[in-house]
Amino acid sequence: MTDINFKLNTGASIPALGLGTWQSAPGEVSKAVTHALSSGYRHIDCAFVYGNEDEVGEGLSEAFQSGKVKREDVFVTTKLWCTYHSRVEQNLDLSLKSLGLQYVDLYLMHWPVAMNPKGNDPKFPKHPDGSRDLDTNWSHIQTYKEMEKLLQTGKVKAIGLCNYSIPYLQALLPHVDVVPAVNQIENHPSLPQQEIVDFCNEKGIHITAYSPLGSSGSPLFKAEPVLEVARKRDVSAASVLLSYHIARGSSVLAKSVTPSRIDDNRNIIKLDEEDTRTLSNYSRDLERRGGLKRYVYPEFGVNFGFPDKQSG
Repeated sequence: MTDINFKLNTGASIPALGLGTWQSAPGEVSKAVTHALSSGYRHIDCAFVYGNEDEVGEGLSEAFQSGKVKREDVFVTTKLWCTYHSRVEQNLDLSLKSLGLQYVDLYLMHWPVAMNPKGNDPKFPKHPDGSRDLDTNWSHIQTYKEMEKLLQTGKVKAIGLCNYSIPYLQALLPHVDVVPAVNQIENHPSLPQQEIVDFCNEKGIHITAYSPLGSSGSPLFKAEPVLEVARKRDVSAASVLLSYHIARGSSVLAKSVTPSRIDDNRNIIKLDEEDTRTLSNYSRDLERRGGLKRYVYPEFGVNFGFPDKQSG
């Protein structure tokens, strides 16, 4: 089921299920994108820093040329990388060129921290001691104000954020002219981040969940409450975990390059109250025991304000 959509604060619709392209190996991404679009997906998520936007673009082009799908029917998201925070449009143009597109539907700030644009690496500049070379004279608020200007260019339909905590949102929102359309965050039953979800919902900011299976190796496939719901509903653990987000009103990114898994991930079900209670109780039990697990937290040396990560 890939025909569920959510409304953004722009009035546009975002498909509930998207194909993620992070950590997809070279030579596999193009085919995955083409297959996903041919099987019904209408939401593709990518990023400059993933280093595979050329292949994503090839997959998009093949799908469009086949006549099975039109550009205006596909929701494409990409992301601004940290070394380009003071060169926002330049980074967007690089992504558009790689993707072979004239515009993206959503442009996100990947992390709310700027890195040195003149450092020793175009993506991951470091100091001699190995720490990240940050641009401490440039704030995420300045970055977002630059992103707002993109809306006048026709190159983006909407702008938003990734990896924003409540403190960072509270710092940003008083300064915006355009409320972010989306906050894309790591989200799954072992990291529900309910406080951020609730805060964003109150502000009209849609949540997109990444790493819904618990990142590489899909560790949540072994969680007993997830398996309990899967047995009851006669579906896979992946189906339960993806459906969990849609039940919460969030869109979700399922990453795979395997055609059969791409197809299987379309099996979104409507969780009932008992199902959602089982998963919520699991989350609350983890929180009580200090067992919440964040899988994605790059070593920027920055406190991003998440309750479970109070150090850089």
